[in-house]
Amino acid sequence: MARLGIDAYLGDTVAIARSLVGACLVRRLPGETLVCRITETEAYVGAVDKACHAYGYRKTARNAVMFGPPGRAYIYLIYGMHCCLNFVTNPVGEPDAVLLRGLAPVCGADTMARLRFGRSWGELTPYQRKNLLNGPGKCCQALGLDRSMNRTDLTGDQLFLCASPADLGLPEEPPVPFTVRAAKRVGIDYAEEARDFLWRFIREDTPC
Repeated sequence: MARLGIDAYLGDTVAIARSLVGACLVRRLPGETLVCRITETEAYVGAVDKACHAYGYRKTARNAVMFGPPGRAYIYLIYGMHCCLNFVTNPVGEPDAVLLRGLAPVCGADTMARLRFGRSWGELTPYQRKNLLNGPGKCCQALGLDRSMNRTDLTGDQLFLCASPADLGLPEEPPVPFTVRAAKRVGIDYAEEARDFLWRFIREDTPC
């Protein structure tokens, strides 16, 4: 089963955040594998980014995983209730990460719907379908991710990325042309000049 290796998490973190839009995120649960397309990401660069938890190389118990090896999951809690998944990038000592902000279901939509709303995909309202995976906390809830998965190796078997469903032995989807739009990141008004960085990347499907 092909998956992205460590090299995918090394380099310019902003470029990595853009490149991961359109890739697949895979979450293995007992008896089921959930697969989603990544539709939205944000880059965070510790050395220069005042919105980053590790700005100026400030290391804490919470963000310590960012200083470790690349290709690990950094999962933290916000507002005391929502988990957020990040992909740690760059070599040991460089605290960078890519925040997962949005997904689209490929395989396992019923399970994702039950984890989010307590009902199957077919029972969801149009509003619930639209809002199933359009936020970092929603993505973690729908994939059954919490802080117990912090530091997970993204080249392992529980949680990993791959280029396409075909890499998982799933039927190849008809290609859908898309562009990636850069925008300001969300919820960082405190971050002075960093609030204006165009480090948020959003998939936008284009008409055939």
